Amino acid sequence: MRITRVLSTALLALGLAAGPAAADSTPSPGASDDGKAPTRAGTSFRTATEIDQGQRATASGSTGDYLYWSFPADAGQRPTVAATVKLPASHGTQTWQIDVYDGLRRRQSCQYGAATRTAAQGTSSVELACVLRTVRAWSEPWANDPLPGTYYVRLTVVDLAAGDLGQPVSAEVRADSKHIGGAAAVDGSLAEPLVPGIAVKSAARKDGDGARSAVLSSIEPDGGWSSGWWSDRWVWTGIGGVLAALAGIGGYALTRGSGRPSRVPPNA
Repeated sequence: MRITRVLSTALLALGLAAGPAAADSTPSPGASDDGKAPTRAGTSFRTATEIDQGQRATASGSTGDYLYWSFPADAGQRPTVAATVKLPASHGTQTWQIDVYDGLRRRQSCQYGAATRTAAQGTSSVELACVLRTVRAWSEPWANDPLPGTYYVRLTVVDLAAGDLGQPVSAEVRADSKHIGGAAAVDGSLAEPLVPGIAVKSAARKDGDGARSAVLSSIEPDGGWSSGWWSDRWVWTGIGGVLAALAGIGGYALTRGSGRPSRVPPNA
């Protein structure tokens, strides 16, 4: 009976721990399109149009233009950027590409997805996708790991016939992410996320100078920047300690016996 109670308690603890882990594996909820979605794109990093995760942005341009958007990504998220380019009715073979850069303007490689695609002659549209690596809360200065902060999306054509240059096109871009959880947790965190101008804003807060509080990028995740201070690794660590204690109690219950000697020595 004691062993049964111990096992029941252990299974209950595992069930409670599985709840947060399952929640972390689901995609993060995105912003709904409520008619306020951006309808233009920037032409450089400094003029990139800000979008929230889960928000569909559209823009019109011409073949040969560079179109820029930016979105926030926090520690533990695995961002996915998808783009659809609608091409004119008459065009030759074209190759389109999306590139994603972090807050330091370092190009981030795609873990998987078709970031470069060629549209054959007469194709009405081309779809692109880039799944980044999981954003880490901290990294070595020499590493190129994704870090919390602003991410930039650049969409452009990289190969086309000279006669197609300047033709009108329209594009749709959407950024989403999946929360990975404790599997991607690391020790340490950044002092500030990689958001352009946030260091100036932090200095202004310390000095009380409101005139210096401008930030080049104002977007941030829902609930603010976590910088990796919490992950389900804390939950599993606590559950591991509880299970170890229960195992010790169960082992003691099995080995201690009835507590009475099996034989009573005769009186001398």
